[in-house]
Amino acid sequence: MRVIGRFAPSPTGPLHFGSLVAALGSWLCARASGGVWFVRIEDLDPPREPPGSDRRILAQLAALGLSGDGETLYQSTRHEAYTAALARLAADGAAYPCTCSRSDLEPFAGIHPETCVGAHAPGQPTAWRLRVPAGTVIGFDDALQGPQRQDVAATTGDFVLRRADGFWAYQLAVVLDDAWQGVTEIVRGGDLLDSTPRQILLQRALGLPTPCYLHLPVATDAEGRKLAKSAGVRALDADPLVSLRAALAFLGQAEAASARADTPAALLEAAREHFHRAFLPRAAARVAPRDFA
Repeated sequence: MRVIGRFAPSPTGPLHFGSLVAALGSWLCARASGGVWFVRIEDLDPPREPPGSDRRILAQLAALGLSGDGETLYQSTRHEAYTAALARLAADGAAYPCTCSRSDLEPFAGIHPETCVGAHAPGQPTAWRLRVPAGTVIGFDDALQGPQRQDVAATTGDFVLRRADGFWAYQLAVVLDDAWQGVTEIVRGGDLLDSTPRQILLQRALGLPTPCYLHLPVATDAEGRKLAKSAGVRALDADPLVSLRAALAFLGQAEAASARADTPAALLEAAREHFHRAFLPRAAARVAPRDFA
C-alpha cells in the first residue's frame, strides 16, 4: 500500500526548529517509502492566527525544499464536512450539546461529569462533546514509542468537538481531514501522543480507517521546555542547509550521507536515500540555540 503522509501546522506563527523536526521526519518517512506527502494548514482558530502566517509557513517550507504534493489543504474550507460529521454523531447519540464552562468543571478536575453542570440559560454559548462511556480504553502500537494504552473516560472524559465560540475543535477536524486525504501514516511530535486515543475513538465512531502513528521526540530548550510558538521560540532564520542538518542530526540520521550537499534539494535527496527509521530517537532531547535561531 502506498504511504501517504502529511505535515499539518497551525498558522499561529512561523515555523521553529521543533516544527522542522516534525515536518522533516514526516517527509522522510513518506519519501523514503516512495510515498506521497501533503501539507495541510490547520487554520481553525482565527483569533490566534496572525495575518499572513500561513504564507510565511509555506515560504519557509519551500526554502527548505519541503514542498507538498498537490494543493495545500486549508481546514477553513472544510466546514461543511465537519458539520455533517457532527450531525451524524448527534443523530447516533454519540455527541451532545454542552454549556459547561471551565470553571464549572474545576470541581471535577476538568473532566466532564455524566450530566452537564453548567447553567442552561437561554442564549448561552453551547459546545458539542463526544460521549465517552466509563471504561472506554484505547490501545495502539506507536511505530516509534511502542504499545500505548489510555483510559479515555478517566483521562479526558467527554471531549469537545465544536467549541462554545463556534470554532471547530482539533480532534474532529484532524480525524476527518486525515481520512479525506487518505493519510496512511501520521508522523508528528510526541506532544500529540496523548491525543491519539481520542482520535482513534472518533475514527471508530465515524467508521473511518485508523492510520499508523509515529510520534517523534520533542525538541526542548536548555531548561527542558518544549520548543513552542506560545513560548516565544524564534522562527527559523538560519540558512536552510544549517537548519536541515541540525534537524537531521536531531533525528539520528548519518551526517556523512549528506555532507557534500550544497543545496536543500541535494541534501534532502541524500537524506532520503540513506534514511533509517531504526536510527530515530525515542526520547526528548535538548537542542542548542543555534539550531533554532
